[in-house]
Amino acid sequence: MTQDELKQAVARAAIDYVPQGIIGVGTGSTANFFIDELAKVKGRFDGAVASSEATAQRLKSHGIAVYELNNVGELEIYVDGADEITKHLHMVKGGGGALTREKIVAACAKKFICLADASKLVDVMGKFPLPVEVIPMARSYVARELVKLGGQPRLREGFTTDNGNVILDVLGLTIMNPVELETKLNQIVGVVTNGLFALRPADVLLLGTADGVKTMKAGD
Repeated sequence: MTQDELKQAVARAAIDYVPQGIIGVGTGSTANFFIDELAKVKGRFDGAVASSEATAQRLKSHGIAVYELNNVGELEIYVDGADEITKHLHMVKGGGGALTREKIVAACAKKFICLADASKLVDVMGKFPLPVEVIPMARSYVARELVKLGGQPRLREGFTTDNGNVILDVLGLTIMNPVELETKLNQIVGVVTNGLFALRPADVLLLGTADGVKTMKAGD
């Protein structure tokens, strides 16, 4: 199976988790496959909260109602992909640049369902550059602080987040304690948030493999 076929398989599997009411939807290629599957069952739920402008547009193009998070409150589920994920369901996210809004929507969800193909499952995170969203005037300062932590920050050229900020992609990290590192990075002045999802990991991972979709849960 191709990578896209694996993503489609997990997107279809995630439909079983869709409740009535309003759901949170992530950003990226895997989330897009999920949105396309949602369009087939849009009578089953009331609408969605989007984690990016791009996701909102894709949802609307399918005739799915999009709600502002401030008008909704708690969500039953949040569904999104990952750039890397461990067996503990800690993740690196933000390859698409929507990490801050993704983290906010995930925080409001009772259950976080991650969709990924087998290539995203790793023993130790860090091979994928860790995105850090930064207030523009703090870019140089934050970069120097990241170097002190052993990282090699690179500005994501020509990219601005939906929040009007920049992203530093940090290479060279071996992330042995993701909860500690997530906290430490967020304490750097000028950092909005970083792409580690460890303080609030996924609850369920639907993993696309050559042998079908495997379900992993936190604590398994």
